[in-house]
Amino acid sequence: MTKFLEETNIIDYSNQKIQKLSKSLSTDCKTDIEIAKNCFEYVRDNINHSGDYKADNTTCKASDVLKYKTGWCYAKSHLLASLLRANNIPTGFCYQRLSCSEYKKDIYCLHGLNAIYLKDYGWYKVDSRGNKEGVDAQFNPPIEKLAFELEENEFNLPKIYENPLEIVIQTLEKFKTYDEIINNFPDVELAETDNKTLEEK
Repeated sequence: MTKFLEETNIIDYSNQKIQKLSKSLSTDCKTDIEIAKNCFEYVRDNINHSGDYKADNTTCKASDVLKYKTGWCYAKSHLLASLLRANNIPTGFCYQRLSCSEYKKDIYCLHGLNAIYLKDYGWYKVDSRGNKEGVDAQFNPPIEKLAFELEENEFNLPKIYENPLEIVIQTLEKFKTYDEIINNFPDVELAETDNKTLEEK
């Protein structure tokens, strides 16, 4: 479980602003559930989803997501993991393969979310991508209420990862504008190439 608490270059929770925010979100909380809910709702509601806002400032590192208050789903999951790990709550990374037709026709891509280890419930998945019409992700353990219901040809990748997928990091670091991202979304085939341990769906 210690690997789900580690700091990395991307999950940089020693950053002063992340430390300050993580402490404020845990003030007066008595359980890990209360802390996790506060952190989840902060990222969901206060960090713009770059796709919804067509932002040309693509972020990846957690501290940059907080600094610029914007991020794609993957980047928002990096910030949420940082806030939770800073509060000593184990947090991993999960992915779904979804249709990305709202951005470009007839394509699929990876969608990033988190799994949080709660003492009373074990692993619990949350999606902080940000709510909008037709999207209503909530925090209500043990019931999972993610942003999207899976449809035909969509599926969950089975693993909870200790770190973000390398293909996700490469995409966010290489492509910076909204148009570049929607034309280069990471997909599962590339994830399988970079992660030899990925199981069959």
